[in-house]
Amino acid sequence: MIGVLVVDDDFMVAGIHSRFVARTPGFEVVGTARTGAEALRMCADLDPGLVLLDVHLPDMSGLEVLQSLRAAGSAVGVVMVTAERDAEAVRTALHGGAMQYLVKPFEFDDFLARMQRVRESLTTLAGGAPDQAAIDRAFGGPTSVAATALPKGLSPETAQLVQEALADARELSAADCGERVGLSRVSARRYLEYFVDQGLATVRLNYGNAGRPERRYRPRPV
Repeated sequence: MIGVLVVDDDFMVAGIHSRFVARTPGFEVVGTARTGAEALRMCADLDPGLVLLDVHLPDMSGLEVLQSLRAAGSAVGVVMVTAERDAEAVRTALHGGAMQYLVKPFEFDDFLARMQRVRESLTTLAGGAPDQAAIDRAFGGPTSVAATALPKGLSPETAQLVQEALADARELSAADCGERVGLSRVSARRYLEYFVDQGLATVRLNYGNAGRPERRYRPRPV
C-alpha cells in the first residue's frame, strides 16, 4: 500500500479527496494537513509515498511546499490537486517534479486513472533496473488511444487502463474489466463498446448462463 498525505486547507475538500483515496486500490490515507508547514512536518514524520497537494494554502503555496521538499532531498511522489489553472503554476509544478496536475473539480474516474498511473510509476521504480518499457510507463509514455477521438465523458487515462487490462486478460466481460480497473460495470462497458466501435476490440456473446447472454470483449489482433 502507498501511504498518501492529503494537503488542503478546506476540510470538506480534504475529506472528499481522502474518500477518493480510500476507494482507490493500492493507496491509503496516512494523514491530512491544512497548511504548508503542517504538510512539511507530516512528510518528515510519516514518510508518505505520495502527497496530494493543493496550490492555495494559508501560509505558503503548495508550489513552495513542493520546492521545499525537493530542496530537502525528498523524492516523495507529489500530485497537485488544485483549482489553479495558471500556466506558470503548471510549469513550476512540472519542473518541481510533480507526477500529475489535477484541476478541481473532477470526477472519481479521472482521479482513479491518474492515481493508477502514479502507482505504476512508483512501483516500477521501486525495484531493480527497469527495462525501457517499464521506464516508458513510469514517464507516462504515449497512449494508444487518441484523446481527441474519445466521446464526451470518457477519459483518455481511463481508456488506456481499460485497454491495458483487456490486452493482459485477452478476454473480459464489463464486470471483469471494472473489477480490474476499479470502475463500475456500466462505466467499463462504455469504454469497451467504444473500442469495439473503433475496431480496437471484438465482442462475442456467451450463452452459457441463463438469462441474457454475457458480452465478452477481446482485443483485436494487430
